[in-house]
Amino acid sequence: MIYMSDYLVRGVAADGSFRIFAARTTKTVEEARVRHNCWPVAAAALGRTMTAGLLLGANLKGDDILTIRVLGDGPLGAIIVTANARGEVRGYVQEPQVHLPSTPEGKLPVGAAVGQGYLHITRDLGLREPFTGSVELVSGEIAEDIAHYLTTSEQTPSAVSLGVLVDTDNSVAAAGGLLLQLLPNTGEEVLNKLEQNLARLPHLSSLIKDGETPEDIIHRVTRGLEVKILETRPVCFCCQCSRERLEDLLVGIGKDEVASMLQEQGGAEISCHFCAEQYRFGREDLQKILERIERENKAGMEK
Repeated sequence: MIYMSDYLVRGVAADGSFRIFAARTTKTVEEARVRHNCWPVAAAALGRTMTAGLLLGANLKGDDILTIRVLGDGPLGAIIVTANARGEVRGYVQEPQVHLPSTPEGKLPVGAAVGQGYLHITRDLGLREPFTGSVELVSGEIAEDIAHYLTTSEQTPSAVSLGVLVDTDNSVAAAGGLLLQLLPNTGEEVLNKLEQNLARLPHLSSLIKDGETPEDIIHRVTRGLEVKILETRPVCFCCQCSRERLEDLLVGIGKDEVASMLQEQGGAEISCHFCAEQYRFGREDLQKILERIERENKAGMEK
């Protein structure tokens, strides 16, 4: 399958009554599916959450980071996603190989796989304490839960649509999302027009599979209204893990733990939760880490 580039579009009503975001995330979600070897229902749940992270992340600035945690009691377990202001997202689902029968409508049973629980959204804006808001999951379908969070926790009436279409070979055929947020003093006429357009909107993943762009989707939702496109930005799966960071992690767990790995296993293999990249630390590597711990401990005692 040939994937078109993923990107996000940000727009605002000419009269300032609403803001709107739309994204194509097919390639991004497929990369996450492959990295984590997700079965269809997990690919759909993770893909929807990652797309939501990118849409919400479009309001971030600089080095701000947004984290979404979907903690349900269903067989998927936790879904964790982080996104930044540069259109980069990463994420994982605790149990990626889950199979449940399709719904009577033939859809992937994401809500049943997520179950009941809580949605937590944390915005780390570089201040002393990150801000976290939490709500109970409404349906586990992700889009409804994100809309409920934005409307109740952040007092911003919002409509959210998220779609992931998984092909018969388990690959992601189409993925994307839409976020519409009403701003203060939205007029009744504008509200009615948006509601009518949203009611007529086909499934997002079907539109993307048929070749519609984020701009096309925005124009569908805002038909009859004037909207200005403010920004178009690429989006992608991107993890910040590195061998150096994991080496720091090993230093952090302490001398006894590292010495135990060296003695019992002769090395260590660490896998990043977010991207499933594996890092191998051999005997010589662990020996150097032990020496580094010794040096840092000594330096700390001399201060």
